[in-house]
Amino acid sequence: MNTTELQKIKQRYNIVGNCDDLNHALDVALQVAPTDLSVLIVGESGVGKEIIPRVIHDNSPRKREKYFAINCGSIPEGTIDSELFGHEKGAYTGAIGESEGYFGTANKGTIFLDEVGELPMATQARLLRVLETGEYIRVGGQEIRKTDVRIVAATNVNMHKAISENRFREDLYYRLNTIPIQMPPLRERGNDIILLFRLFAMQMAEKYKLPKIVLADDAKQLMLKYKWPGNVRQLKNITEQMSILSEKREIDSLELLKFIPKDPESTQLATISQPGGQHSYENEREILYKILYELRGNVSDLRRDMSSLRKQLEEARGLSDAVEFRKTMSLNNSASQEVALRNPPARPSEVNSLSTRPIVDIQTNTPQPEEAIAEEINEPESLNLNDLGRQMVVKALERNGGNRKKAALELGISDRTLYRRIKQYGLESNK
Repeated sequence: MNTTELQKIKQRYNIVGNCDDLNHALDVALQVAPTDLSVLIVGESGVGKEIIPRVIHDNSPRKREKYFAINCGSIPEGTIDSELFGHEKGAYTGAIGESEGYFGTANKGTIFLDEVGELPMATQARLLRVLETGEYIRVGGQEIRKTDVRIVAATNVNMHKAISENRFREDLYYRLNTIPIQMPPLRERGNDIILLFRLFAMQMAEKYKLPKIVLADDAKQLMLKYKWPGNVRQLKNITEQMSILSEKREIDSLELLKFIPKDPESTQLATISQPGGQHSYENEREILYKILYELRGNVSDLRRDMSSLRKQLEEARGLSDAVEFRKTMSLNNSASQEVALRNPPARPSEVNSLSTRPIVDIQTNTPQPEEAIAEEINEPESLNLNDLGRQMVVKALERNGGNRKKAALELGISDRTLYRRIKQYGLESNK
């Protein structure tokens, strides 16, 4: 590829850098774009692997179709098959409807599988079948479905080591690795580090209306020697920190050492220190105190809420017990009335025992006072339960205009039981 075309691609995707390895990766991406070959992008975390699949898709015949970027490491193992291949209704708890999955939705398009080395072994087998035949089956389904999807994968895992440890299928690796693209780490890109710093510094200055920071010569040398374990992502974070926290707008090596380790071979991040090289823990202590204070307040609020909830539960339980007690009393009273209607005439001893039992008023369903009980017992007509039952039936029929259904409901007995009582008491002519 000539230099002019390469610069156009870099401008389109905001790619900064001129190192040979980066240019080669872009060149390979553009050459493979018109084909349907699978591509595996290998590189450390933070090197910008996600740019390559976008370049491939946008310069391929599928550019007008859908493009999906999927981080395989962020999807739980229990749902990743459903996310990728779809599922049938009721395939698992929570599957309230059908799902096409990414492979169904992206038909004719491109899928970028980032962190493909994190896929479970069972999912790797499904993916291999899609790559080889274009076929897949939804989770919980039986129908074989077809899809025409271009797959571009990326990983920061040592694939040969993963294969030897039985964490990745060897056949899938070779199927994905039809066209390999190696993204260089930032420490091997030379002067690209300074160019990227300038870009991030300019973006911060424009976004927050700040004077742009620049690097002194000694700071440039220090940045070029540093190993950058976090690659481009780490460089961007450090540039943003310096833009906000540094009082100087020209960053020299002493200022830079507040943000990166003094040892250029180190792969650790530096802690921000105070002038004089002594680290101050005032801010950390203040933050911890604030967190503990807020936590104590949250615990107090939680304790108060739990106390209120416990009180509400006790009140609700008491109300429920009261309702159940009333229902039980009502059922017992109705049963007692029906038993009284069915029993034969009582013997004197049984009548005497009635004086110790509460009599319930049928209309109000409440116990009568003891004085009223005594008066009823002393009355001659109340000594015969048949007469008492006959009077109750007669009064109930009179109050309800002869309507047997309403009378039975008032007495707390069934229509058939009332009919038998009417025949028993000879009330057919009086209805």
